[in-house]
Amino acid sequence: NTLIVEQADRYGLSQLHQLRGRVGRGRERAYAYFTYAPDRPMSQTAYDRLTTIAQNTDLGAGMAVAMKDLEIRGAGNLLGGEQSGHIADVGFDLYMRLVGEAVTDFKRAVDGEPIAAPAADLTVELPLNAHLPHDYVPGERLRLEAYRTIASAESTDALAAVREELLDRYGPVPSPVENLLAVARFRLQARSVGLSEVALAGPQVRLTGLVLPDSLQVRLRRLHPRAVYKQALRQVLVPLPREPSTHQPLRDIALLHWCEELITGLTPATTPTSSSFKNPQW
Repeated sequence: NTLIVEQADRYGLSQLHQLRGRVGRGRERAYAYFTYAPDRPMSQTAYDRLTTIAQNTDLGAGMAVAMKDLEIRGAGNLLGGEQSGHIADVGFDLYMRLVGEAVTDFKRAVDGEPIAAPAADLTVELPLNAHLPHDYVPGERLRLEAYRTIASAESTDALAAVREELLDRYGPVPSPVENLLAVARFRLQARSVGLSEVALAGPQVRLTGLVLPDSLQVRLRRLHPRAVYKQALRQVLVPLPREPSTHQPLRDIALLHWCEELITGLTPATTPTSSSFKNPQW
């Protein structure tokens, strides 16, 4: 009922998992010890293998071990005979998404359908408490799945469905999660007008990717006299607003609402992706 493996850092992840399965089949509690030399440097891959084995000890953990092994070793060239690839550099989830997008574009090209343009990259860096708390969504895998679902939502209707699912599975939605959904909704708005960045730059909020005609430049100066528009960089710099009562810079959801109003004021012809997502905090 006891297994000791020396120099376990030299074994593959599937080998370690199979070795561990050789004990623990009787009524007595079994133990598997994986040892390594503390005076010899360990590679990052070996560290990932041992960490995965240590973290996945529950019944049915074989699937998680197999997925991690696939991520470490790589899936190879899925559409050809050559078993090699760059999955280690981009990660398994991103790799699978890239392959899926490539296959979809190929099918559309064969069928003569137009290929959709890829979504523009957008960076949002604002002082906002937006995350999924550990005590609200337990388990790293569930949180990653929720983050992925929120990030992949392409409309406010999809975000509404995500919020309903969170409410149904985990109970009342706490403030950090509401903020996270608000950030996702804001990203949809910012991406729809061509923005590539919304970030805090010292005492200013920087918007990158806006092309303002003369009429909107006049509007910008009227609404924010100290704002600066850099036409060559397609960049707008607006002084950070402050709380009327405390005169402290805006933060959290109030700052996000202010940025929404700023974008709406500079792009009056733009409408949200959908108006059916109703939330009392928004």
